[in-house]
Amino acid sequence: QVQLAESGGGLVQAGGSLRLSCVASGRTLSSYNVGWFRQAAGKEREFVGAIRWNGGSTSYADSVKGRFTISRDNAKNAVYLQMNSLKPEDTANYYCAAGGYSSNRFDYNYWGQGTQVTVSS
Repeated sequence: QVQLAESGGGLVQAGGSLRLSCVASGRTLSSYNVGWFRQAAGKEREFVGAIRWNGGSTSYADSVKGRFTISRDNAKNAVYLQMNSLKPEDTANYYCAAGGYSSNRFDYNYWGQGTQVTVSS
């Protein structure tokens, strides 16, 4: 079992930046691909991006490409989501998930509880 905990969310003005962290406990995260998803109020959970277990490749949704960057530090059992040039439409609860490397949330086995990001205009 892998337990995931997100942190780093908050309120930021449009154009600002935030860095989310996803830290694992229970088992090492280093053998898992990890994805980030988000869910805005009243909407479906959507894929943000993912990173391979060794950090060798990443993929991103078109809506965040060029603004968001996923990285990982396996020594710290952590994955990060750097979000720049934030827009009000980025407002959502952000989740990290382990086990998959796709945009399909059903491919992921383990989920965190989420951290809220609110971008004001």
